[in-house]
Amino acid sequence: MQESQPTPALTGRPVISSTGLFTPAETITNEELVAAFNAFVDRHNAAHAEAIAAGEAEPLAYSSVEFIEKASGIKARHVMSKAPILDPDVMCPRLPERANDELSVMAEIGVAAAKQALERAGRSPADVDAVLCAASNMQRPYPAMAIEIQQALGIDGFGFDMNVACSSATFGIQTAADYIRAGNAKSVLVVSPEITSGHLNWRDRDSHFIFGDVATAVLVEDAAIAPAQHWDILGTKLKTVFSNNIRNNFGFLNRATPETEGTADKLFVQEGRKVFKEVVPMVAQMILDEAARLGIDPEGLRRLWLHQANAGMNRLIAHKVLGHEANEDESPTVLDTYGNTSSAGSIIAFHQHSDDLQPGDTGLICSFGAGYSAGTVFVRKAG
Repeated sequence: MQESQPTPALTGRPVISSTGLFTPAETITNEELVAAFNAFVDRHNAAHAEAIAAGEAEPLAYSSVEFIEKASGIKARHVMSKAPILDPDVMCPRLPERANDELSVMAEIGVAAAKQALERAGRSPADVDAVLCAASNMQRPYPAMAIEIQQALGIDGFGFDMNVACSSATFGIQTAADYIRAGNAKSVLVVSPEITSGHLNWRDRDSHFIFGDVATAVLVEDAAIAPAQHWDILGTKLKTVFSNNIRNNFGFLNRATPETEGTADKLFVQEGRKVFKEVVPMVAQMILDEAARLGIDPEGLRRLWLHQANAGMNRLIAHKVLGHEANEDESPTVLDTYGNTSSAGSIIAFHQHSDDLQPGDTGLICSFGAGYSAGTVFVRKAG
């Protein structure tokens, strides 16, 4: 019988040293998106006019700026490939395939965000032990995107990919923190390149406005080597509950394109009302339970950096946590200009709206999405 090994003592105290952000140059406004979508609707309805007149098919309905903003709070989104998305004959991104010896587009934007995080922390790649690529949709199954990012940065260590949809970044932060607590690493990059425009059905009125592209990076380190300006990680909590209400069936066994008939479920699909009804109370209670476990007064949280998927969801969750209607300072929004960027959303909010907090202020980074999956990272600003 093999003798059991003693559990290693926890040796590190994880903190967030810095963050990085890459934002694509191209933006699609709601006005541009609606014009393109409605042109597609006109073409579709004209092509199927006889079937529609005979009652054999339903006409597609127009989208509108008012509908989009009421449903989501989104006003614009950044994308990597604008012109094809707005072309009624294409309506999906078209990124040229690169040779195997070229840096992939997903690694490229991940590297850009990672370099900014390293620069802000005063770090070099030689200081980093591991890279976790945490994102909703990987460009390929293997080699791992994380290893390509690691190679491009010149990091001597290890890397791997992880996908928990919109909660990938918070799951990555806890994983990185656990490595540091166990003494297996002192500095870990959690990189989330989210090219979510590629999994969106731009021809679906109920979801064509949701997603945008971006890349974020979070540098999680041992407090012993962290810069003076950092965020103590007070505690993390992860939760998953299986649900089909957000799903994407694309995979190597069922390759498909948006132009192929019957492929709607090979792109992003959701039952939005069910998601809203089920996720809001689950996430709010999870936050309250974890705050109680950590001895944190939820009403005393200085700021909430919530997942940027839907303005209404964030408003209700923040109200349940803080005990009152949150203002923009307490629960900042980037959804209006970035759209839903999956796991990167809460990190963008943290990156752009955290420098003004004072030492001792506490806050919460929180994600929630497909799976269902949810993650909380309670933090306190160090002096």
